Amino acid sequence: MKKYQVIGIGSALLDITFEVDDKLLSELGLKKGEMQLIDKERSKEILKKLENYPVKISPGGSVSNTIAGVATLGGSSAFIGKIGNDSHGKLYEEKTNESGIASFLSKHENEITGHAITFITPDFERSFAVHLGASLFFKKEDIIEDLIKKSKILHLEGYQLANKELNQNIFYSAKIAKENNLLISLDLSDSGLVKNNLALFKEFIKEYVDIVFANESEAEVFTGKKEKEALNEIFKLCSIAVVKLGEKGSLIKSKDKIYEIPSYKTKIINTNGAGDMYAAGILYGIANNLDLEQAGKIASYSASLVVAKQEARYGKGLREKMDRFISNNGI
Repeated sequence: MKKYQVIGIGSALLDITFEVDDKLLSELGLKKGEMQLIDKERSKEILKKLENYPVKISPGGSVSNTIAGVATLGGSSAFIGKIGNDSHGKLYEEKTNESGIASFLSKHENEITGHAITFITPDFERSFAVHLGASLFFKKEDIIEDLIKKSKILHLEGYQLANKELNQNIFYSAKIAKENNLLISLDLSDSGLVKNNLALFKEFIKEYVDIVFANESEAEVFTGKKEKEALNEIFKLCSIAVVKLGEKGSLIKSKDKIYEIPSYKTKIINTNGAGDMYAAGILYGIANNLDLEQAGKIASYSASLVVAKQEARYGKGLREKMDRFISNNGI
């Protein structure tokens, strides 16, 4: 029996979240809806400009959010990443452990904990300025092979795959997972990353990945097509393809069947983390032998709960809500 249903390897980043208008985003030179990597000095400049804005700080990182989602749904999950030996690193580790994840965080003595400065505009679009900090120094030696071998599913992120300093770790981890019969899932993460690294993404998916998660824009950039046509193109490279369509729901393809998953109406406060929570629902469902339609509904409902919160993670109480949802929907 496997110890963990889902194990994730990704960048351990604190989310530092601000609500801003489009004008400020433009003044900062950031492209709306995308992620931009920044250095330590640029991070200091941005945070200085935002020092009078209300701020929320919480543990984040795409894979880490998904792994936390699996745990709050009642699954067993583990996360491998790298933090700094600083107050932010301590906070990250404490909050990660509180969420029920088995965390395996190595520490860099000289680099600060990475962070994602997250901007939420009035239309709820997310934009990111990311300083990777200590997570940029994640090495092959930080990967705990035995943990991967004890898991059912390995979850990875496009953010690390697209990074030249980090993607060798992703290939190494995927090789271990493949040799030990794990399912491997990949979130494409960002349309800009996909566009700039298209050949790499396709090569990696074709060789290693079983489950691909893409939002509407990522799917279009990856395939040159939209919705079902994009889904079919992605499916040519993997066993399970998922395209998230926001309020239009989502599409899942496996074998010769396409599942059309509804969205669930909610008051949108912050879309940050919705896609990560959706992935958690799918992976939780697969790990617990649910069919993909059932997993898709759990994923979609879970994501709707997250967008109704300020934070990128739901936290305590999700399992109780999910039990009611499952009971009411005959899952």
